[in-house]
Amino acid sequence: MNDEQNLSKTNINWYPGHMAKTKREIIEDLKLIDVVIELLDARIPISSQNPDFKNLIKNKKHIIVLNKSDLADEKQNQKWVEYFKMQNKLAILTDANSGKGIENLIKAIEKIMEEEQKLNAQKGRIGRKIKAIILGIPNVGKSSLINRIAKKSSATVGNKPGVTRKKQWIRINEKIELLDTPGVLWPKFVNQETALNLAYTGTIKEEILDKVEIAYHLTKYMLENYQDLICQRYKLNKEEIEKKKKKKENPENENIYQIMLKIGKNRGCIISGGNIDEEKTARIILDEFKNGKIGKITIENPIKMSQR
Repeated sequence: MNDEQNLSKTNINWYPGHMAKTKREIIEDLKLIDVVIELLDARIPISSQNPDFKNLIKNKKHIIVLNKSDLADEKQNQKWVEYFKMQNKLAILTDANSGKGIENLIKAIEKIMEEEQKLNAQKGRIGRKIKAIILGIPNVGKSSLINRIAKKSSATVGNKPGVTRKKQWIRINEKIELLDTPGVLWPKFVNQETALNLAYTGTIKEEILDKVEIAYHLTKYMLENYQDLICQRYKLNKEEIEKKKKKKENPENENIYQIMLKIGKNRGCIISGGNIDEEKTARIILDEFKNGKIGKITIENPIKMSQR
C-alpha cells in the first residue's frame, strides 16, 4: 500500500456516451419544468452533486433532497440541512427505502409553487399540474425514491450505477407530475477526494477500481472519525489500534494497512500459508460501509466544505 502511487486507478474520466446524450435531453426537458429536485447522497452531499446541474438549473425553483439519510450520521444530517439553508436552498432528508421524508418532499414541491399556482388560477389556468424533474448522479437512490413517491414500481431499480435509462413521466398526485431521468455523471472529477467518495458509496463501477486502495482510504477515514464504530464492528481492541496508529517506525499507510489485515483476520479472510486475503477484506469493508452495517457514517463535513 503506497500513497505515492496517487491512486492512479481513481483518476477516472468516466463519461459514457449515453450520459452525454442524457445531458442534452435534460437541457430540452427543463424548458417544460417548474421545479427541479436534485437528489444527493446524504453521506457525500458535495461529491454527489453534479457541478453541471448548477448551470442547467439556473433560475428554476430548486429543492435539494439528501437521500440515504438513514445511512448517514444524524448530527451531520442536520448540519447539512443548515449548510444548504445558509445558501438559501431548501434541503430535505429522505430515506427512500423506508419512505421517511417523502411526505415532506411532496409538501415542499406544492409549497414552493404555491404563489405561482395562485397566479395561474387568477389567469384562468385552473388544474395545471406542477411539472417537476428529478436529477442526480447514478446510485443516489432516484428510482427507489420515485417508486416511494408514486407508491408503485413505476421506475426500474437496480443495484449497479446507471440502471435507469428511459425517460418517463410519473403522476405523483392530482397536483404533481414528475419526470424521471437517468443518472448523470460529469466529464471529469475535480479531485481525488471526489473520486474516492464516489467509490466508497458505489457510484463508480467497481470493475474499474482497485478495491484494496479504496478500502484503505475508507478505513483510514473511519479510524480518524468513527473509531468506535469500526472497532465495534470488527472486534478491534481500541488500545491496540491506537498503538498501531502511532507506531513511529512505520509510515502511516503501513499502520493503516496492518489494521485492515487485522480486520481480515477477524473476519476469517485467511488463505493458504495463513496470509490474509486483502481483496476479500477490502470487499467486506466497502460493502458493509455501503449497506450501513458499520454504522451511520458521513464522509463529508459541512464545516470543512464551508471553509473551502
